[in-house]
Amino acid sequence: MSSCVVRLRRGRDCDTDQMRIPDPLIAVGNRVLENGHRSLLKLTGGRLPRTTFGMKPVELYTTGRKSGKLYSTMLCTPVHDERRVVLVASKGGYQDHPDWYKNLVVNPDVELIIDNRTLPMHARTASSEERAKLWPAVVAVSKRYSDYQRNTGREIPLVICEPSPAREDSDTPSGR
Repeated sequence: MSSCVVRLRRGRDCDTDQMRIPDPLIAVGNRVLENGHRSLLKLTGGRLPRTTFGMKPVELYTTGRKSGKLYSTMLCTPVHDERRVVLVASKGGYQDHPDWYKNLVVNPDVELIIDNRTLPMHARTASSEERAKLWPAVVAVSKRYSDYQRNTGREIPLVICEPSPAREDSDTPSGR
């Protein structure tokens, strides 16, 4: 048991900046959320959920950086408009970047499914300046992200997905 938990049980203050959730526990929680989310979308034909934790649900398709296979990941977008969709590569505060992020860094042409619409997009990591502007908006939508950032030693990347110019008008999926 962590010393922080012991202090909390004894009614003392705890410095939550130092609290750390073990990576295996985060991995289990992520898997349960993603599979539950995916099942609900499948059962309702993509109609539900409309929001998850106050954010728009998104299915991201990336190409594997090693395998070349197409991978699907369920995510939520805290910031989005007609020009862009922002994704947070938090992995729940895990110490390593999520695989979907590693894949899109190598293969930035991705597809997003939002509201049952397939959108070909080009993904890129937000610059330091963009992240500084976007991060407060991300945290305003979900405070969890600030907790995740506190839980990890890495800077959580923000990914900006913008319409892919080469495939912008295409309704054809890229191999799904």
